[in-house]
Amino acid sequence: MPLITVKTSAKAPEPSARQALLQQLSAELAALLGKPERYVMTALESDAAMTFAGDSAPAAYVEVKSIGALGGDRTRQISAALCTHLQTHLSVPADRIYISFDDVPANLWGWNGSTFG
Repeated sequence: MPLITVKTSAKAPEPSARQALLQQLSAELAALLGKPERYVMTALESDAAMTFAGDSAPAAYVEVKSIGALGGDRTRQISAALCTHLQTHLSVPADRIYISFDDVPANLWGWNGSTFG
């Protein structure tokens, strides 16, 4: 049920590099949240039309959603990790990345024909 969605104006990496990035994000998010990776979903949308601070240099908007586990230092740790990965793999500077965290109630997260709460 953790979900990380990355929307970026950066060019798409080669398929193998894209897959490696998504797998790294999945494993790291699971570890930082203390959640089983089998429930983590990752998504990457590259080459998006975006501006940040009025210019079209590479930027990214990231959404992290989870049922619980998004308090205090965890969001700071996740922010640091995500910025590092996006700088390394997509060449998006950390100061051109916004991250939105959303702690979703279990009854509002559907899966497998039901919900988690």
